[in-house]
Amino acid sequence: MAKPKEIAERPERLTGGHRLCAGCGAPIAVRQIMSVCPGPAVVSVATGCLEVSTTIYPYSAWRDSMIHSAFENAAATISGVETAYRSLHKQGKIREDMYFVAFGGDGGTYDIGLQALSGAVERGHNFVYVCYDNGAYMNTGFQRSSATPCGAWTTTSPVGKEAAGKQQNRKDLAQILVAHDIPYVATASPHNFKDMMNKAEKAFTTPGPAFLNVISPCPRGWRTPSDQSVALAKEAVQSCYWPLYEVEYGKYKINYKPREGKKTPVADWMKKQGRFAHLFKPGNEQLLEDIQDYIDRKWEELLKKEECL
Repeated sequence: MAKPKEIAERPERLTGGHRLCAGCGAPIAVRQIMSVCPGPAVVSVATGCLEVSTTIYPYSAWRDSMIHSAFENAAATISGVETAYRSLHKQGKIREDMYFVAFGGDGGTYDIGLQALSGAVERGHNFVYVCYDNGAYMNTGFQRSSATPCGAWTTTSPVGKEAAGKQQNRKDLAQILVAHDIPYVATASPHNFKDMMNKAEKAFTTPGPAFLNVISPCPRGWRTPSDQSVALAKEAVQSCYWPLYEVEYGKYKINYKPREGKKTPVADWMKKQGRFAHLFKPGNEQLLEDIQDYIDRKWEELLKKEECL
């Protein structure tokens, strides 16, 4: 990868002036990822926060060719464009190398876009899919998704006598993509820009489908100050709620392991977010313990996968 100074001097491919919220993780991820794209790109963006806030008519914040896809079919859209490109390239009508990337939130990726994503990677299209995971359907008013962590408040996992927020653990989407046996799968966080950009560069230059799952703090949905987003992303990694790892051709590599005694309790991270405030009232001690047990179990499973391969 080029030196950070050189990358910083490259022209922005997502311009300033978009309407995404202050502190939103999505534009940070987009800027970091697109900064290492090796050439001209076609971008498919699923309906969601990123799309509606960067393409308010008659303006666009995208300098690359951008296609607004429906909520559920960003992967299908980009796979069609990639197929057309291969045909035109074969005919000699297009000579330059081009890159293909899709962006979708967790609602449009974990849930209603999963079928299109699964089909596109199974067919082996040469593209990068990036999920900016903020843990709910934030654009439409904070409804739960299958990426919403256990215990979180959303408008469709309310807090009351019957339940203390969402009752299920989040879907492990990265592992679902690993099960598709594609060349490259990775998780990333905007606080570690070198790791993010290294992974993006690998994703763009690896032949075939690649998938990046990026934690994307949402100040409005997480009920957090906008200036704390990057710090919260870092703490999510430190607690192993969001481990950083990559899987290249089936081989696991964990990119960050907290030093002994430095792995922080997930409750410390949760206390800083209003969506978990109810969990720290009397009566929810067991749920907090269960959440920590789940995080610990998933981390141990990941360590074993790295050791085995």
